[in-house]
Amino acid sequence: MAKQAKPAELIISKSRTKAAAKKCNVSSDFYAALDKKVREMVGAAEARAHANKRKTLKPQDL
Repeated sequence: MAKQAKPAELIISKSRTKAAAKKCNVSSDFYAALDKKVREMVGAAEARAHANKRKTLKPQDL
């Protein structure tokens, strides 16, 4: 039997996300989707920084 991969730890905070959504409830699957988007944004920002020969992420990389 093959081992299943351990799910990646979220880089977003569930409690802070829930607190930020003032007028709506947050479904449990929203957190994973938000985490995926944030990881994509960080990856794209890293690519832009490297393309500009930097090792530091800056706001303009978003």
